[in-house]
Order: sequence, then structure tokens, then C-alpha cells
Amino acid sequence: MTGMATKKYTVTLPEELAEEIRAEVGSGGFSRYVTQAIERQRERDHLHEFVGWWEAEHGEVTDEELARAEAERLSLQRQYAERKARSVSDRRAS
Repeated sequence: MTGMATKKYTVTLPEELAEEIRAEVGSGGFSRYVTQAIERQRERDHLHEFVGWWEAEHGEVTDEELARAEAERLSLQRQYAERKARSVSDRRAS
């Protein structure tokens, strides 16, 4: 998104949700947060379309395939968490 032209829009959000987000990201980060959330949703929508196409071409994803994919995702998530923890402890040691 860097370098793209921007335009101001008015959207309506539940007040409590908007205030929670603003408290987390600060007022200057609110637009960036919303933009990233919309981009993530569009990625999910495109992925959903792709899975639909894949299953139409190759048949439904089996429970076994889903279990293998989930196991791989959890393994990658653990690796990431371990590297992140090492990085934080390395910075503190410096």
C-alpha cells in the first residue's frame, strides 16, 4: 500500500469496537489498522475462491489433508514463537 493515493471516506463502526482499536493503535494508526484489516479480509476472500476452484478441479480437501495442514501450521507457529522469544531475549542481553 505504500505510495498509493488515499481518499477520505466515512464509515460507521460500533463505538466500543472503534474505541478499543484506537486505544490499541493510537489515533494516528487507526486508518492504517482499518486498511490492513480490509486487505486481510480480501486475501481471505480470494483464498476462499481459490479453495472453491481447487475443490471443483480436484475434489474436496479430505479431513486427513486438513489435519496435516493444521499440524504444519502449528509447527510453523511454534517455530515463529521460539524465534521471537529468542530475539527478545537476545535484545535484552545486549
